[in-house]
Amino acid sequence: MTVPAIELKGISKAFGPVQANKDISISVAPGTIHGIIGENGAGKSTLMSILYGFYKADKGEIWINGQQTSIPDSQAAIAAGIGMVFQHFKLVENFTVLENIVLGAEDGGLLGPSLAKARKELKELEEEYELFVDPDKRIDEIGVGAQQRVEILKALYRRAEILILDEPTGVLTPAEADQLFRILDRLRAEGKTIILITHKLREIMEATDTVSVMRRGQMTATVKTAETSPQELAELMVGRKVLLQVDKVPAQPGKPILEIEGLRVIDEAGVERVKGIDLTVRAGEIVGIAGVAGNGQSELLEVLGGMRPGLGSIKLNGAPLALSGSGSDGQARRAQHIAHVPEDRQREGLIMDFHAWENVAFGYHRDPAYKRGIFMDNAALRADTERKIEKFDVRPPDGWLAAKNFSGGNQQKIVVAREIERNPDLLLVGQPTRGVDIGAIEFIHKQIVALRDQGKAILLVSVELEEIFSLSDRIAVMFDGHIMGERLPQETDEKELGLLMAGVAGEAA
Repeated sequence: MTVPAIELKGISKAFGPVQANKDISISVAPGTIHGIIGENGAGKSTLMSILYGFYKADKGEIWINGQQTSIPDSQAAIAAGIGMVFQHFKLVENFTVLENIVLGAEDGGLLGPSLAKARKELKELEEEYELFVDPDKRIDEIGVGAQQRVEILKALYRRAEILILDEPTGVLTPAEADQLFRILDRLRAEGKTIILITHKLREIMEATDTVSVMRRGQMTATVKTAETSPQELAELMVGRKVLLQVDKVPAQPGKPILEIEGLRVIDEAGVERVKGIDLTVRAGEIVGIAGVAGNGQSELLEVLGGMRPGLGSIKLNGAPLALSGSGSDGQARRAQHIAHVPEDRQREGLIMDFHAWENVAFGYHRDPAYKRGIFMDNAALRADTERKIEKFDVRPPDGWLAAKNFSGGNQQKIVVAREIERNPDLLLVGQPTRGVDIGAIEFIHKQIVALRDQGKAILLVSVELEEIFSLSDRIAVMFDGHIMGERLPQETDEKELGLLMAGVAGEAA
């Protein structure tokens, strides 16, 4: 009988009154990809953080390759051959790739020999696992896909035989995700053991050998991937049947709400990111923007949300919007009944060290409902937060908890609740379900469709083509700052949209 690469026995962990893990046992075979799925707040990341030494379990045992092992910190985990790639990367942005690889694993007091050694080993690892990245580029000069490859290289440089990946495709384009899974296949073939935490059932079905399901801090099932289905896994995760497709009636578009003509966006470096686009979004419809990340979608949302200036013409309900100077900021946009769920919840949607009830007020703190004379009415705000937490099933249901202490999906729910509940005329949504579990995806999609059915206009940006097809009533495809074309979801397919996303226009697409 093969000795498990990892065996956790009776692991429990509580944070105050919140029981994150309760008596969890799991066994992972060597040389396999083992998936762990569960709702946001189910305890998946906590369990893996215990294995990696970020947290210490209240009770339970960790066994590595048949030996009981104490892992009080991440250095002990690394010494035990464990590496972890977090959902939000742990890289120093103004350091080069090579410096990040070496950081914390230097040989002696002189940095030069360590860098020379790392450069040689890095080249060998890149060629062996197809993890190509420029060692002399700074982290802030490379994309998120390359940054993830740096995190994997860091683990391999430290001789990791067990690799934990937490939501690895949450910030990747479809092409980058495909490349990642080719890399994971190669690592598995080399005998590495991989634990994959993901919300995406398609990835579980395609990439893993075995999958374990967690719900509310407990392990509910472990099954061979070949012997299960997405529907069964979804039900095990949530405890009820889940719709894997968006249930919506055909749109009934009304008058134009958003009218964009000749919009151009030039960034701080003088590069034109949006190149004279025209777009209309009507009342009662969802217009999805498809495209590979970095083709102007983010800049489009930022101009509409008052986060950066633009050139051209934008009208809301027939009235022009300021694109620069006074009246063009986010506060003005909110006053004009534009709500915005930004693409990066941690950088743009929340202040991570602030309480949930404080985050619920951001951007709307001048609302008379939150004021008592010249002061904030904190009691009213906390009561409003409790209502939103209950309606959107934020876990744990604690408005006093800092935003950083919620899982990524529950952070997203806080942002979505804040914006959707303002009853906007136009909702801007960037990557609405990035890093969100299947049950929460179903819920968020229902809220977006319900807003559409109330006659609101919704502009959706997502790198998930499946989400674009499921939610959109009309799809516009962006490439290199241009809109390559518009399609109705029922009259196109992923192949045609893929060609448009690659810049192939007209009859060829």
